Amino acid sequence: MPWYKKNLSDEEQSSRGHPSNEWGPNHAEDHPPSHHHGDDTTVTCREMCVYCFDVLISYVQRQSEPARPAFTNDAYPLFVTWKTSDERLRGCIGTFSSCNLHSGLRDYALNSAIKDSRFAPIRKEEITDLSCTVSLLTNFEEAADYLDWEVGIHGIRIEFKNEKGHHRSATYLPEVAKEQEWTKIQTIDSLLRKGGYRANISPSFRSSIRTTRYCSQKITLSYNEYLQHQQQISHSGK
Repeated sequence: MPWYKKNLSDEEQSSRGHPSNEWGPNHAEDHPPSHHHGDDTTVTCREMCVYCFDVLISYVQRQSEPARPAFTNDAYPLFVTWKTSDERLRGCIGTFSSCNLHSGLRDYALNSAIKDSRFAPIRKEEITDLSCTVSLLTNFEEAADYLDWEVGIHGIRIEFKNEKGHHRSATYLPEVAKEQEWTKIQTIDSLLRKGGYRANISPSFRSSIRTTRYCSQKITLSYNEYLQHQQQISHSGK
């Protein structure tokens, strides 16, 4: 079985989306992150985005799997986001379960590119117009209440019971509320709607929400920057 076929079939349960999708940065899996990194050491590097581009290009060109990358293979919860040059979201899928970065970025680079349920799969001719963002999630803390977090600094994951009594969860990455220019309450209410809550949202219901805040390390690379990086590597003889 080709490497890309195997990886995609393994990831059918992955989270998916961005501010307005059924799963993804607005929805988490039904269990908390399994590995909480609590230090401020910078882990993200441009090579992570380079690797995601390598994976996607190898997939659309039906080439062999890219070589194992040289960056750390530590385990983190992560998301991979693809956007066009005019900042249109083209795909974003991730996981709140810690996974080793080499396999995690390989799998979610592909899943976000071709399995985000809102979009058609990214085509070969689109790649030159894309940018890739890798987000590694860190510093998970249970918030005192639904307002105990800061816009632009924290991502939040909420857990609640919907009007039918079913447990639901939803999340936004740290940049979402700031990009949308939302207040904290607007962010919470949007998360509830994205999580499938359809009833009236009252102050007392907001107070019943369990909120986890977290930070992310984020790195973004455009296709042109990817090409420049590859040319530098080629010229250096590596």
